[in-house]
Amino acid sequence: MTPSLARYVTRSVTLAYIGVMLIVPVSIILWRTFRPGLDQFYAWIATPAAIAALHLSLLLVAIVVPLNVVFGVLTSLLLARSRFRGRGVLQAIVDLPFAVSPIIVGVALILLWGSAGALGFVENDLGIKIIFGLPGLVLVSIFVTLPFVVREVQPVLQEVGTEQEQAAATLGSGPWQTFWRITLPTIRWGLIYGTVLTTARTLGEFGGVIMVSSNLPGESQTLTLLVNDRYARGAEYGAYALSTLMMGVAVLFLIVKTTLLVRRKRARATA
Repeated sequence: MTPSLARYVTRSVTLAYIGVMLIVPVSIILWRTFRPGLDQFYAWIATPAAIAALHLSLLLVAIVVPLNVVFGVLTSLLLARSRFRGRGVLQAIVDLPFAVSPIIVGVALILLWGSAGALGFVENDLGIKIIFGLPGLVLVSIFVTLPFVVREVQPVLQEVGTEQEQAAATLGSGPWQTFWRITLPTIRWGLIYGTVLTTARTLGEFGGVIMVSSNLPGESQTLTLLVNDRYARGAEYGAYALSTLMMGVAVLFLIVKTTLLVRRKRARATA
């Protein structure tokens, strides 16, 4: 096989794989969503249940993303700037959400925070409902999105080293001032990427939230749960409409990330 023929075959197989696995399913959903018309699409995404689910999903983003950004940066600094016993274990723990099914995480949280769990006194005695309430949704969302900021920021910190931070400390800069003026500008692109990925995963999480949610409309039903609920009840077009809405949000985040990546490459090229 000649090199040109090999390239052609490789390109054709790759495009066919992408088409079958991605383009065709998405196209079918879009076609079925808009076949009844735009008015019907708007009616499905403007129902009280859909609006409540959207509000809850955005509330989860507003809580989970800042927490994971703060602790993700702190964890990245610890892993990149320190050498200590158990560092490898911490690295493995950070990657744990990539290996563990979110459903297992949901079961573990029920065993821990449920009314009959190890920490059930929080609900039974203090009246704070964790499982089947907003706190449970927050906990499972934090777990599944934990690695994104760390895995984007830590390599940047390791690549740039500590020379600039040490120079700033030599000139009398304090730790907080050094972080704001040296470290944060250095990691800003990795932090933005991690934030975008965390946001997208929080909005699209299903396996974990279905285990710890009561799935009641207007209370603890996120967009993904509402899609599943509509499809199970036979309201397929309503499920397609919400799926399209979520895909639009995902594409928007992808465009933002791609735009930032292009700007970063241009900034490096002109530096």
